[in-house]
Amino acid sequence: MKLTALGVWGGYPYKDAGTTAYLLTSNSGFNLMIDAGSRAVTELEHEISPLCIDAVIVSHYHQDHIADLGVLRQYRQLWPKTDPDWDGAILKIYGHNEDTHEFQNLTLDGVSEGIAYDVTGVQKIGPFDITFTKTVHPIICYAMRITERKTGQTLVFTGDTGWFNGLVDFSKAADMLLADVYFFSDKSNMPNHLSSLEAGRIAREAKVKKLVLTHLPQFGDLEQLRQEAADEAQGVPTELATPHQTWDFNTF
Repeated sequence: MKLTALGVWGGYPYKDAGTTAYLLTSNSGFNLMIDAGSRAVTELEHEISPLCIDAVIVSHYHQDHIADLGVLRQYRQLWPKTDPDWDGAILKIYGHNEDTHEFQNLTLDGVSEGIAYDVTGVQKIGPFDITFTKTVHPIICYAMRITERKTGQTLVFTGDTGWFNGLVDFSKAADMLLADVYFFSDKSNMPNHLSSLEAGRIAREAKVKKLVLTHLPQFGDLEQLRQEAADEAQGVPTELATPHQTWDFNTF
């Protein structure tokens, strides 16, 4: 499978780049959008047509993760029905239903259907099997472990989270750990986001193949952030996510 970064900043767009949004494409061609932060739709257009998204899954309902959901739905709602290549498919948007108001907003008649993902079992979305664990964050948020059934390739996306011990077991032997890292090494045990050292520790103890830092801060030296995480990861390749960067899991 292949992962493409659409937005990598935390909180708000910055320097012509958007907030958390990723495109995960299976080897069979299924397109899953993971979160839909600000600018997600315009950045997506540089990769594929927004009409080609098969499903969306959201970690939580903070605006920097869902700001472009409405834009994506309007794009599909208003696209000319005369286009022979557009079938008007209902977009399935997966989210947790523990916030009734936000979950209900995922459904738009004739355009999208909100589906509550199974947080206690395995959620099947196209070719992917997805399991969840609740994170440490001011609102309810879920980390996701996404495995392509045919290949066994696995992505762990932390969503937004502070440190908790379960992240290591949840991330065990993943091909990639896509980690929310909004803090440098001088801040740990925060109630909302990971520090560089905490992300590096998870990568090392879970023995993942690659660590990618996302939800990046708009302040400080990001190379320092990466190096702090890399030093703690002790040999696990560590990268900063950048817009339109692509990782091919077949090469790991």
